[in-house]
Amino acid sequence: MKKDKTNLTGAHIREKRRALAQGRWKRRASAIAWYGLLAEVFFLPLSPGAATVALLVGIAGTALRFYVDKEFHFRHLRFDVPAVLFVAISALSVLSSPDRGFSFYNYYNLVGVYVLTYLLIGQNVREPWQMKSILRMACAAAVIVLLYGYYQFLFGIDISSMKWVDGDAFPELRKRVFSTWENPNILAGYLDILICLAFGLFMKCRNRERRILLGAFMLAAAACLAMTYARGACLVIAVILAGYGALRDRRVLAACVVVIALLFAVDPMLYERITSVFTKVDTSTEMRLAFWESTVAMIQDHPFLGIGWGAYWMVYPEYDFYLQGANVLIVHAHNIYLNYMAEIGIPGAVAFFWFFFGTMVMALRTHFPEMPVRKLRGAFRWERLWTDWEESDILAGLSQGIGLAVLSVALNGLTDDLLFNIPSSMLLWMIAALAGVLSCMSPQKTAAEKKVGGNEFLARFRATAIQNAKEAKDKVQGKVEEKVHGMLYRETPVEPVGAAEAASDSKSAKTTAESSAPEPVKAADAPEASEAPQKPLDPMDELAEEVRKALEQRKQEEEAAEAEAAAKETAAAPKGEVEAETPASEPEQEGADTAGSAEDAASLESDRPEQTELTEEMTETAGKPEDGEKAEKKAEEKAEEKKEAKEADSHEENERDIKGDH
Repeated sequence: MKKDKTNLTGAHIREKRRALAQGRWKRRASAIAWYGLLAEVFFLPLSPGAATVALLVGIAGTALRFYVDKEFHFRHLRFDVPAVLFVAISALSVLSSPDRGFSFYNYYNLVGVYVLTYLLIGQNVREPWQMKSILRMACAAAVIVLLYGYYQFLFGIDISSMKWVDGDAFPELRKRVFSTWENPNILAGYLDILICLAFGLFMKCRNRERRILLGAFMLAAAACLAMTYARGACLVIAVILAGYGALRDRRVLAACVVVIALLFAVDPMLYERITSVFTKVDTSTEMRLAFWESTVAMIQDHPFLGIGWGAYWMVYPEYDFYLQGANVLIVHAHNIYLNYMAEIGIPGAVAFFWFFFGTMVMALRTHFPEMPVRKLRGAFRWERLWTDWEESDILAGLSQGIGLAVLSVALNGLTDDLLFNIPSSMLLWMIAALAGVLSCMSPQKTAAEKKVGGNEFLARFRATAIQNAKEAKDKVQGKVEEKVHGMLYRETPVEPVGAAEAASDSKSAKTTAESSAPEPVKAADAPEASEAPQKPLDPMDELAEEVRKALEQRKQEEEAAEAEAAAKETAAAPKGEVEAETPASEPEQEGADTAGSAEDAASLESDRPEQTELTEEMTETAGKPEDGEKAEKKAEEKAEEKKEAKEADSHEENERDIKGDH
């Protein structure tokens, strides 16, 4: 016994130690994945190499979390299917590349980074409070980017050797900031995304301190955007904010007009740069048109699998209609739509833009409940910026901001391929994963998941099957009951008791009652009346027919026996007694009625007991002549009383017989 107790205690201790160790590993794996995610968010705009290392650490922590935590399951986001199609078709496009080795190397490095970023965000961000931490990291990195951009503008960077501007068209333009990004146009696309995210949060927050801070941040980002002199990005953000103001809030439109006028007044070169879009002063516009013409020719020659992932710079010299052999490396088509169709084919481009625009629409349509507005007055307090910010406001602002940010990338893609840059593409897949997570956090989505439970398709299929089975069961049961009821009650409803009583009083009344009663409808006559073909009876109908015939035969036999007994009793009565009570013709008529057909058996059945008792009373009266007329009167009174009692009893018996027949 002691050994058994010792073994049980040791096993319990070991089990407890294993549980504690498993709990520690769960926390470690979750921490590795989470901090790797935050590190990638922070380093993405600052150092792509550091962001890639952080991504790999976060993926390792996520894989470990799947292994040690059995409650941590893979979560499917809404647009996983087009993302998988894009990855598969892009892999097939490598087969059509002129240099398959280079295309495969470029493919698994870039697409692998995009997919891992999507998985890291989509699988680890599951609570609203995590969004607040991601916002803090993104804001810290954005502030560093803005400060470095201002530093470049103030202390000057000669970009004449970088070929980012036409020196002949704009000889005075010597400064175009690019901050931590490798190109002013790429920085401008990043700033458009930042302004859209800040604008979404600005429109959803209802706190004075936060609105002041977000407004100042948007102005700083707009000023840095003006320093890039990126014409397309400046026009895109102006169109988005002005369109939102015209459709939703006119104050936003007025603010856009004021900011644009202020920037043009401060920097006349910006006005000249923006207006050059609508002229042919700058050679970059003419070159873009030439690139697009060459790209369309590539798509026509390779419509299905394209020219190969990342092989644009290798194939372009064959389709060079503008530069004609100039020693210039053209790496993309300056249009994301044409570039994707050229490199991975039309099917791959359709899959990607299904994922791209589906994410945008999903983000704009994701809604969260609005909390009541709290007006805060008094001095400006920094602690209100994060402490009392409602999670629903953050989620709603992020959702709207992500939708506008994806729209800015789509519009910028008309004149430039921002996704050719690796950090820009990683940022796009990151905000796409955040849009999917926000859709899962939406109250409508959560309520639907709780209502359905588990696999939505299987739950709906099970509920539909149960409902159909129940309806079929009710239909069959109702049909069976209808058939049985119709077979058992084919005859005319039972004649009221009062009709039998009226028939016993006089033959004329009986005849009137029979003539006024409805004619019985027989089962055999029903098909003829409706002129419907006679259908064969099923076994249940045959059984009901046999039961009905047996009940009819038994009833006829009982009526015949009762009629015969009544006739015998009437014939056995003394003639003197009958003559003293009734005329000579009445017994004959009565006997004739008694010996009638089976059709009058029901009326004789109710009259027979009363006649027998009346005969007995008359016999007793005849045996005592000394009583005279008094005895006759008493006998008649007793006979009337007994007759009334018998009528009441016969009424109850008829009701019981009716119920028994049923």
